Amino acid sequence: MKRVVLLLLFTPLLLAIASAQDRQPFETRPQTPHGVRLYKDLAYLPNGHQRQKLDLYVPENREGAMPLIVWIHGGAWMEGSKNHCPPLPWTRKGYLVASVDYRLSHEAKFPAQIKDCKAAVRWLRIHAEEYGIDPHRFVAWGDSAGGHLASLLGTAGNVPEWELELPSVSSRVQVVIDWYGRADLTKVSTDPTWANSPSALLLGGCGSDVADLAKKASPIFHVSKDDPPFLIMHGSMDSMVPQRQSEAFASALQEAGVESRLVILEGAGHGGEKFFSSELIKVIDTFLAQHLGLEKTTADTR
Repeated sequence: MKRVVLLLLFTPLLLAIASAQDRQPFETRPQTPHGVRLYKDLAYLPNGHQRQKLDLYVPENREGAMPLIVWIHGGAWMEGSKNHCPPLPWTRKGYLVASVDYRLSHEAKFPAQIKDCKAAVRWLRIHAEEYGIDPHRFVAWGDSAGGHLASLLGTAGNVPEWELELPSVSSRVQVVIDWYGRADLTKVSTDPTWANSPSALLLGGCGSDVADLAKKASPIFHVSKDDPPFLIMHGSMDSMVPQRQSEAFASALQEAGVESRLVILEGAGHGGEKFFSSELIKVIDTFLAQHLGLEKTTADTR
């Protein structure tokens, strides 16, 4: 199952460790695969913030419209960049890939982040024909904080106040892959030790003052029977986002009648190489192939 980057940063030392672990991958710009064209820094909102941009990777020898993977980076909502894009290898498997930046917590408080992600999905759907995107087959995929936002894309498709513009164009996605994202943020409103946590910085406070906002920011409280299929992956040794977050989220989805699969990676932490094993990649490929049939998704994008 997936995890959202709600690091349990109860001490400055843990905060430093988490920051170092999240920051390292984002400092390396990905190499565009051979035969793939990169459209860089596409603004998904006119005259928007400098982070309201995305990079789009388009296979040059595509035939017809192809499904799109929308990657949302992690970084505790405080850091990270679209420059780190793990799904790039899927451009060799018949997918386009968009890597999305969004406003960070020091730039804007929640719900700015999910508003940005929804705006990016809408922009991509509006420009689907131009880039050869199948508008009926969108995958939201993210890690940690990005997993949280990808999960909100999947569960909060009917929150009108989170649509920045063009509400007539759908921001729904047809599949979600959630890597160790936090599904429930409400502890920030009940646990005083969370006063300086990333979730408190995201919401703009802690305690009872943000209780309603924390619940609204939690994907688990938006679950409904019309949500898309979820593949949730979580490391058994994750010290930042507890495994039980993904377990509870998967259970809520299943109870609502939403198809979901939870994969616990034994010995894996908050990310790492185990998430890129050949066995895990096979699971991802199978899940995507199973749930991206056009006949199942056209109704979601009207």
